[in-house]
Amino acid sequence: MTPLWINLAIVFTLAFFSRYFSNPVLVTTSAGTTFFIKHNKLLVFGSLVSLVLISGLRSGIGDTFFYKHIYEMNDFTWEYISSQKDQGFGILQMLLKKVSDDPQFLIFTTALITNLLIVLVLYKYSRMLELSLYVYITGGLFLITMNGIRQVLAAAIVFAAIKFLVEGNWIKYTLVVLFASTFHQSALVLIPIYFVVRCKAWSKATAGLVFLAILIVIGFDQFSATLFSAIKDTQYGHYNSFQEGGANPLRVAVELVPLLIAYLGRDKLKEIFPKSDVIVNMALIGFVFMLISTQNWIFARFSIYFSLYQLVLISWIVKLFKEKDQKLIYYGLIICYFVYYYYENVLSLGIIYKSEYF
Repeated sequence: MTPLWINLAIVFTLAFFSRYFSNPVLVTTSAGTTFFIKHNKLLVFGSLVSLVLISGLRSGIGDTFFYKHIYEMNDFTWEYISSQKDQGFGILQMLLKKVSDDPQFLIFTTALITNLLIVLVLYKYSRMLELSLYVYITGGLFLITMNGIRQVLAAAIVFAAIKFLVEGNWIKYTLVVLFASTFHQSALVLIPIYFVVRCKAWSKATAGLVFLAILIVIGFDQFSATLFSAIKDTQYGHYNSFQEGGANPLRVAVELVPLLIAYLGRDKLKEIFPKSDVIVNMALIGFVFMLISTQNWIFARFSIYFSLYQLVLISWIVKLFKEKDQKLIYYGLIICYFVYYYYENVLSLGIIYKSEYF
């Protein structure tokens, strides 16, 4: 865990000072005028370098070994790629193998692409970048990028299309989703989601989503029987035998708190961040999937696509409080997420970081 703790300190410190040495910018769009902070690019780059090095130079954690083994054992010919699912990822591996047979090259490249896309979006849309990156690590998403490599890569690609989602450009957004689905087909769920999240935050539609999630949790046995029957002949049919229990309710609470604050301060949030409707709705759908995942952990995989938007949301909620209370809320979030990070990674999962380079 030592390299992970050092990484947390480096990323947060550099990102904090990137805001300290920033310039305020007023951006006027059709959605209104928004006050943004233009963070210091050099210091943000330093945070990105730390994230990429820690993620890209790992030798273990999650399914890293599995991906390295496949990269070593296969030649990735067109015939082989066409016989596999998620062919975009196969093409990426084919191209990388023309450069190097070292499987660490695959791990480093995917870490670079994933973290670069995520940091670029947060740089543009976060009010407090250091808080977004801090929660990215302590909330568990950074660790997930080292486990579900293909899916998080797909999620990062779609996350980079946030501009099209916010502006309502369905064609460009769909094209990006289709490209991302070649890395992980589950990304296709984001095409119909487009029409849901484009509605006003906290509307009847979003309330209906939460109500639906509660109904699914209550009647999960019937819901899961219907769902798994529908997907039994697809590449996800094997999830029917997935028996690892449900997600930790504490994780659900962690997803819920920023949304509650955003709801209570919804009027002010809309005033200071006119583009927030889409962000709030995506975060809310992530919570819905996380709530359902308390019955079966596999549904938490879908929340990956939406939890990235919560990183943007949490960077704005501090500003929803009175100015005299903002420091208290800011440090409160820092402490609470630190405790959660320690509990989740040290006490619960017992994460051991290994690298041949550190």
